[in-house]
Amino acid sequence: MRANKIKQMWRDGKASTLGWLSISHGFTAEMMARQGFDALCVDLQHGTNEMSDVGPMLQAISQTDTVPFVRVAWNDPAPIMRALDLGAYGIIVPLVNNAEEAAKAVAACRYPPVGMRSSGPIRAAHYGGAGYQEAANDEIIVMVMIETKEGIENLEAICATPGVDAVYIGPADLSYALGLAPRGDNPDPLHLKTCNTILATAHKHGIKAVMHCATGAFAADALNRGFDMVMVTSDLSCMIAGVKAQLDDLKANTK
Repeated sequence: MRANKIKQMWRDGKASTLGWLSISHGFTAEMMARQGFDALCVDLQHGTNEMSDVGPMLQAISQTDTVPFVRVAWNDPAPIMRALDLGAYGIIVPLVNNAEEAAKAVAACRYPPVGMRSSGPIRAAHYGGAGYQEAANDEIIVMVMIETKEGIENLEAICATPGVDAVYIGPADLSYALGLAPRGDNPDPLHLKTCNTILATAHKHGIKAVMHCATGAFAADALNRGFDMVMVTSDLSCMIAGVKAQLDDLKANTK
């Protein structure tokens, strides 16, 4: 089976980068995959993507060595298994509140006897290659998002859940959980302290911690603080920022 590059980077003590796909188009996915991210995530929770978009977008990503991830909309085994069968090498599950929910996410990503994933890797076996079903349990990454008040309260138990590879911080929903206004790259001391607690707890239990960022500067700070992966930017954010920069440049230089 094709090795998961992210897992190998983590074993080597290296941090990794993640890009984000909010726009439902294969060409956008292909262009983002060619920009140098270690991994790229198709967002089914808040992006414009539907499950019918996932297959073509994963095909576009697989033209490169960028590792394909999918964030599902909910902790539901059916779409998790479907995304994996289409070739996702990592699954991000939002709004995980306790160890039971974390174990449910893990079970959906693992073949028996470890989990309950149904056998039928229609595209995944072709993308992953020979031995996919035998090795998939060791190569597929399971990330659960810590972003609710209950999730914070149950952080130790979630991080100790067998099969969880990483916890993923959703900064806007985490802000809600802390009684703060939702935003990305939150500099509030309470938010930063909570993120650092999540990081330390993950490492205590031998798993990785991932920060969802909005800018390269904030992502660099997260890496310097010890995070193992950072989501740097999205296709939509880059498009908006690029257009705005050109229009601002035009206005500033027009007589």
